Amino acid sequence: MAPETKDQATAAPGTLEEALLELRHGIDAVDDEILALLSRRAALSIEVGRRKDGRQSAVFKPFREQEVLARLAAANPGPLPEAHLLSIYREILSSSRRLQRPERVAYLGPEGTFSHLAAMAALGHSPDFLPQTTIPDVFAAVAARRADLGIVPMENSLQGTVGQSLDNFQIHDVFIQAEISCRVSHALLSAESDLAAVTTVYSQPQPLAQCSGWLRTHLPHAKIIPTDSTAAAAARVAGEPHAAAIGHVRLAAMHTLRVLASPIEDLPDNWPRLFIIGPEDTTQQTRDKTSLLFTVPNRPGALYQVLSHLAGEGINLTQLESRPIRGEKWQYVFFADLQCDITREEYRKLLATLKEQTHSLRILGCYPAGRQIDLAGGDVENP
Repeated sequence: MAPETKDQATAAPGTLEEALLELRHGIDAVDDEILALLSRRAALSIEVGRRKDGRQSAVFKPFREQEVLARLAAANPGPLPEAHLLSIYREILSSSRRLQRPERVAYLGPEGTFSHLAAMAALGHSPDFLPQTTIPDVFAAVAARRADLGIVPMENSLQGTVGQSLDNFQIHDVFIQAEISCRVSHALLSAESDLAAVTTVYSQPQPLAQCSGWLRTHLPHAKIIPTDSTAAAAARVAGEPHAAAIGHVRLAAMHTLRVLASPIEDLPDNWPRLFIIGPEDTTQQTRDKTSLLFTVPNRPGALYQVLSHLAGEGINLTQLESRPIRGEKWQYVFFADLQCDITREEYRKLLATLKEQTHSLRILGCYPAGRQIDLAGGDVENP
């Protein structure tokens, strides 16, 4: 038995409990103050919604929310960790939007997919989340205004662009409201208790590819079967012997599964990028990026001319992708990300020139540069 310290030996028997009781009373008093301030904030949000009554403008204002989070992070004196502060305020902002107007968010379901987790991390838990069967279904729900917002995967830092999302921007009249980048990690989930018992592995094709090296090493004889989503894979293996799913560790609790191994991705720094889309363009005053969809005449140098005009204005092009035009053989549409708000007055002549140099030009959205969210650990890294 360890000897008592001098302070412990001289302390009166009831001193510790009395001190803890006093501290708890102090916490209760602070909680009362926080509750009163949250109620005041909620009342102000309701008043904002009342002033907007009759105007169908979106309640989701990504740049304003990013501005609020950045200001609070800069002013945070501690000891509350910044990640905790931002997590709390994401939910406060989510509640504020809900108080103004119910918000419906479409995502690639079912519940528990990475798209679902990213949607909750970016928008909080207050919206009504509407699972969709496919990426085109998410676009269609937003375009038809069955959903106020949708969240769609755009590209993967390891495997490139999600072609379905680019293709659906050609089909549906929707706009990019915001972007987020989420670090993800994969786990092997099963009802089995031993890795040696696993003979079949299910998951969505991308996670299967991202974990292919681990699977070859640890389950070389297992049958690999693609599914529509990681959540669908987890639901399937919950009732199937000798089966495992690759997905987020949170799926284990949702489907009463064991985590047999984690992390299992071959390359650890995996940051998928997702777009939050809406049926209308955002009207924010300050926007950092622009995404364009355009076609050019079928002649030598046509694409070069467009790019040279952008370069001449000192605009950085961060992404350029080509996709086949639906119904037209050997014709392509280009998707481009620019590090600027091309609708600003200073780019008015450039925009007019680009419209002259292209067959078609559509601005998919001007929006704030994306936040980085660590879904592997659950913390927001950058507001």
